[in-house]
Amino acid sequence: MTDYYKVLGVSRDATPEEIKRAYRKLARELHPDVNPGAEAGERFKDVTSAYEVLSDPQKREMFDLGGDPFSSGGGFNSAAGFGFGDIVDAFFGGGGQRGPRSRKRRGQDALIRLQVTLDEAAFGSTREFAVDTAVTCNSCEGEGTSSGASIVSCTMCAGRGEVQSVQKSFLGQVMTSRQCPQCQGFGSLNPHPCAECAGDGRVRTRSTLSVQIPPGVEGGTRIQMTGQGEVGPGGGPAGDLYVELIELPHPVFQRNGDQLHATMSLPMTAAALGATMELETLDGTAPIHIKPGTQSGSTVTLRGQGMPRLRSSGRGDLVVHLEILTPSGLDKEQEDLIRQLASLRGEETPSAQLHEQSSSLFGKLKDAFTTR
Repeated sequence: MTDYYKVLGVSRDATPEEIKRAYRKLARELHPDVNPGAEAGERFKDVTSAYEVLSDPQKREMFDLGGDPFSSGGGFNSAAGFGFGDIVDAFFGGGGQRGPRSRKRRGQDALIRLQVTLDEAAFGSTREFAVDTAVTCNSCEGEGTSSGASIVSCTMCAGRGEVQSVQKSFLGQVMTSRQCPQCQGFGSLNPHPCAECAGDGRVRTRSTLSVQIPPGVEGGTRIQMTGQGEVGPGGGPAGDLYVELIELPHPVFQRNGDQLHATMSLPMTAAALGATMELETLDGTAPIHIKPGTQSGSTVTLRGQGMPRLRSSGRGDLVVHLEILTPSGLDKEQEDLIRQLASLRGEETPSAQLHEQSSSLFGKLKDAFTTR
């Protein structure tokens, strides 16, 4: 009878790990794809047979007692640890965890979008919102079984989560493993699932959560809420919830990073003579000083009246773009006064002068948003 221990080069008291390491080493050396010689091919078959016997506790015991390990039919016993995966492990350094899948798994992450106003983005706020998600089933507390019932081992795979079959190949008989069709790889069965969650260990419900919006946040920012996502199957840990903020347009202010922009219209007389006017900002009413001779398209900057800087101190500025209004609907007396002004300024016959687009109001607005 062949001495399988000698074939693998291990002692009779070798551990299963030592046997597996010896097999992998020899399989890498003798596989026909690596060593095509006829002698190597025969040795590879002997090594494969030796590993088949010594990796199976029942066959190894039968061999140690002097019996024929293949007397039960010549095939591989379902308890054997040998399979196609072992050949792959031998060549690609495998050894990953095998066995039944866990019924308890982490839940998925979730994403929701929340609309916020410019004021909320500027000063921060606490917002409540409703979310449909999966939570632990109260009836079975995540176990997935009905009251008094329990999970039982799968009889088809004996709790391993996979079943094995013998196939013939150029290497001889090779055992392959696949997911158990009866338990879907869990290695266990739930004969009496919870009626509330149908054995999933979780149910869907609508919950109300609150999120803290930090000052200075911008649209598109995602806030991570750890452990607020979906509870996993089997009562597994919850994933994370991500809240993506969508900033709503403001009727007056336009945002560019930490700067705010606004357009103010003022009479021609105020622009010519100068004035102090009141402007509503995010912080309340603030005075704005118009210098005499102010031209349409000019800007006035209010320092520190813009958006707070996220995770930093200080604030941006509020840039006010001035639009000078030309008077219309003049009565005769007003027209005479305007004509007198034109005469005094030598503007009875004005001449037109073209300017580059960037000097116009819209050009200045465009430059303000593209130069930062």
